[in-house]
Amino acid sequence: MVTLKPFAALRPQPELAAQICELPYDVMSSDEAREMAAGKPLSFLHVSKPEIDLPAGTDLYSPAVYAKGAENFQKLISQGALKQDSHPSFYLYRQVMGKHAQVGLVAAASCEEYLANIIKKHELTRVDKEDDRVRHIEALNSQTGPVFLTYRASENFDAFVTKKISETPAVDFTGADGVRHTSWTISSADEIAFVAAQFAQIPALYIADGHHRSAAAGRVFKSRKGAGHSGQFLAVIFPHNQMQILPYNRVLKDLNGLTPLELIRKLETVFEIIRVGEASPKRKHQLGFFFQGNWHRLDFKREFTLIDDPIEKLDVTLLQKNVLAPIFGIDDPRTSKKINFVGGIRGTAELEKLVNSGEYACAFSMFPTSIEDLMQIADAGGIMPPKSTWFEPKLRDAMFCHLI
Repeated sequence: MVTLKPFAALRPQPELAAQICELPYDVMSSDEAREMAAGKPLSFLHVSKPEIDLPAGTDLYSPAVYAKGAENFQKLISQGALKQDSHPSFYLYRQVMGKHAQVGLVAAASCEEYLANIIKKHELTRVDKEDDRVRHIEALNSQTGPVFLTYRASENFDAFVTKKISETPAVDFTGADGVRHTSWTISSADEIAFVAAQFAQIPALYIADGHHRSAAAGRVFKSRKGAGHSGQFLAVIFPHNQMQILPYNRVLKDLNGLTPLELIRKLETVFEIIRVGEASPKRKHQLGFFFQGNWHRLDFKREFTLIDDPIEKLDVTLLQKNVLAPIFGIDDPRTSKKINFVGGIRGTAELEKLVNSGEYACAFSMFPTSIEDLMQIADAGGIMPPKSTWFEPKLRDAMFCHLI
């Protein structure tokens, strides 16, 4: 069963939230962050991407970067832009992106339950990226970027949330990208007890986004266990039926020595091909293929999809095993220089742009992986292929910080 605890969040002053809260550190380059934070002294990018305040070319993993992040974090606290609540609370965090809305519970999740796989993973992590997050947490003595979790929806808790968000929010702002962010505080003893009891009946949580943040939180906990660590990490937890997963598309550098005609003939052994197709596939086992200025529709032939294994029947797996490796020579998509990945938030127009520029030879647009597939694979202890999911909207850093 899941153990969630209230905590006294360090939060922006409501009138400053729009100036402070920013996208996660890992969805932008240093140059993009520097441009986004220009003229914005309160931007949390000065904390989450502190290299922007150091000379260009500074090693991203140098001690000076983490020290600068800690300095900038303390500056926001000392000038009162960030203020810690006086009592532990749970919080609700609603995001509205176009017609999509999702409401998550902000809570302190258990590091021990993460290590025990009650909080379930579906991706491998890289040690260098874990190391970076460990050093950031240690420098700040805080988790400032939440882990994005999901759970199988509960009608009782849904009803509570619906009632709670009818109240006046504590924070309400719309970001430059048009996404609206709203939060409410759950502070009464009865409400806190209700929330904790509801999640005590839920058997597992699932990491949607934030595998490196959660792995780093677990490592810091183990290194500091019994030495002033709360045993929790910062999380926002959404019901599974509110999750929005966008595709994670692929662009390929070359045709692996094939002529265009040879490539099409090889693809015809795997797919039923409709030469004039739409950019975005409409169902599972259907792909879009942009090549020589046109979109084609690719439907996996039935014999390739008659698989019971939940990982093997994912479209990203089918594409890798039957197309990218044997036809394009991309044996390891994690390390190959012949492939790149484009998050669905950028749309299929980005794929067209990359191919039409000549930088890439062709592109595949994917149908989104379902949240049900993700949970089934995580329940079985499986690991999904790299770049299988892209969740939107992204949680904003600094909406809630957890001091450890």
